[in-house]
Amino acid sequence: MNILGLSFYYHDSSAGLVQDGVLVAAAEEERFSRVKHDAGYPELAIEFVLKQAGITIHDVDHIVFYEKPFVKFERMLISAMATFPKSSAVFRESMQRWITDKLWIKSMMSKRLGVPSSKLLFCDHHMSHAASSFYTSPFEEAAILTVDGAGEWSTATMGVGRGNKIEIIKELRFPHSLGLLYSAFTAYCGFEINEGEYKLMGMHPYGEPKYVDKIYELIDVGEDGSLWHDMKYFAYHYSRNSTLTDAFGEHFGKPPRDPKLQDTSLDPYYCDMAASIQVVTEQILLKMLAYLKKETGCKNLCLAGGVALNSVANYKLLVNGPFDDVYIHPAPGDDGGSVGAAYWAYNHLLDQPRGPVLDHAYLGSEHSDEAIEAFLVKNDIAYEKIEDDEEFYDFVANALADGNVCGWFRGRFEWGPRALGSRSIIADPRKSEMKELLNSKIKFREAFRPFAPSVIEEAAPDFFDFEAPTAKRQQYPARFMLYVTPVREDKRHCLPAITHEDGSGRLQTVVKETNPGYHRIIERFGEITGVPVIMNTSFNLKGEPIVEDPSHAFNTFSLSGMDLLFLGNYIVRADAKKKIAETRFSLRTEGDSVTEMVS
Repeated sequence: MNILGLSFYYHDSSAGLVQDGVLVAAAEEERFSRVKHDAGYPELAIEFVLKQAGITIHDVDHIVFYEKPFVKFERMLISAMATFPKSSAVFRESMQRWITDKLWIKSMMSKRLGVPSSKLLFCDHHMSHAASSFYTSPFEEAAILTVDGAGEWSTATMGVGRGNKIEIIKELRFPHSLGLLYSAFTAYCGFEINEGEYKLMGMHPYGEPKYVDKIYELIDVGEDGSLWHDMKYFAYHYSRNSTLTDAFGEHFGKPPRDPKLQDTSLDPYYCDMAASIQVVTEQILLKMLAYLKKETGCKNLCLAGGVALNSVANYKLLVNGPFDDVYIHPAPGDDGGSVGAAYWAYNHLLDQPRGPVLDHAYLGSEHSDEAIEAFLVKNDIAYEKIEDDEEFYDFVANALADGNVCGWFRGRFEWGPRALGSRSIIADPRKSEMKELLNSKIKFREAFRPFAPSVIEEAAPDFFDFEAPTAKRQQYPARFMLYVTPVREDKRHCLPAITHEDGSGRLQTVVKETNPGYHRIIERFGEITGVPVIMNTSFNLKGEPIVEDPSHAFNTFSLSGMDLLFLGNYIVRADAKKKIAETRFSLRTEGDSVTEMVS
């Protein structure tokens, strides 16, 4: 049985295909379209997942959309009427989009996919989140918490999963939302909503949580973690331009930070504000978990929704929360909704048995040696190739130890927002200057942004405050870079490039069985240096999606200060940039090509 799940028309459009209970492929549209956070119909992602499974759309039994448009439309109408006339501008703009596109998703999908409407199903937004985490988890029974900005009406849900069924037992409703509260402070601190939340999280260690009490004056929080916002401080429910009212800045005694300053300064006041909202978020989540544990009695927890991308909070929930183990899907945000919708239909609705645990995120496209070499030859790019894998891994590890910054492109790309060793920029974490180098000359981004350590799983407890996986606590989220853990104090001196301001690192544990090549270069680097950890960041430039094919990888390599590019076992050196500079080369997309200037 083939179930295609789709998510689109908000942000991070995606497609996922579940085949007889197995997630065989999943991808965000942005990887193929090259439009960051692409919200459009995911035509290219659909084409990819079907091709990966070796089927056509006519072999698909059901296509499932990740939310219910008419229920969301109801929320838009009621919210607009409740806040009229302040909502008139956003009402006019949103109605144009809803009347022309969003209300007619069913007929549009039927027409574009060429399938009868009887094949189309619709899942509640937060049920999609819950299903994405529970049905891919190792748990036969688990409590489920979903927290995000907003779905149709829900902004958070509590539930329980047992076998192949999920029951939602409690929900929090719009406009009261922990996700929107965090986004409000994202905007207040000068960052873009739905893009800058992770920047706020990265900035918080530079401040002190001085304004926790002032934040609690804006909200009421129940013993179950439910919260109520004093809406005089917020404008997101009626404004198209602003998240906050003037009263918000007046309450804190300072206006929102100028977004133009975000690249050049770390204002202590806004760092303190970032630290404060981080603490409040963690406290509210812990209240939710305490209540959920009491209500369900479950030993294990599944987390989903955009707030589950807060890796700092996730680790606190694991260590300080009441559950024995935690599972988080590698794409817990709206992109993961496509996969959740497919699993909801397969398991919950159609009563099919559970499939295997999703223990890795390598679900995207890959490119053969023949395709890589054809690209290099066609564009007259000088290259070398080391056929023997062990010899190649030794070359890579020594290049890193010698201080080279390298692009690493190998295997199927990662599902979700994290680079996990298939499309990564890698470097030596022992060199303190690497952090500034990668931010300023490679990624072209804010100087305060941290970098992740990739560590072989068996060595993680030696370098981080991280328990080795056991039968009781299997630690899958660490594979997906979803925990920020303390770096062991006695190891911080040898990991300066990945140790953040507060002594932490957003680690990724690398498992030999799921990514043997990446595991081996880290292991070999450890044999050479005594440190089986490398510095890892996503293979893209600021404002761009992570690379998908060899042409994207070479383009990013050419426009940055990287020293070496590894495409499979092929090696491209920095001097190849000089030859290709100010020439034109073909950027491959499926079916045709796009030409871009490299300089």
